[in-house]
Amino acid sequence: MMIDKITEYTVFESPDGGETVYARMPGSTERIKISESDKVKTLREELNDNQLWCNIRNEAKTNTALREAMDRVILLYHLAKSQDNGNN
Repeated sequence: MMIDKITEYTVFESPDGGETVYARMPGSTERIKISESDKVKTLREELNDNQLWCNIRNEAKTNTALREAMDRVILLYHLAKSQDNGNN
């Protein structure tokens, strides 16, 4: 049976116990992501969302329109939470 040359010379690595798998050529530090578990995808999306909200909060310090919009979002959040607590 002939071994595919790409497979024969490719190193597969997973720094997180199989959640994410990378491939690279021996001796190279450049790697390509081959697969990512749903758990890792969800975590990455949550981290991206958190970074976005951090950026929005920082920008709102100097952007009046953004600050006013954030104030409305915060008000809506508190109103929704108080309704949720009233239903329990």
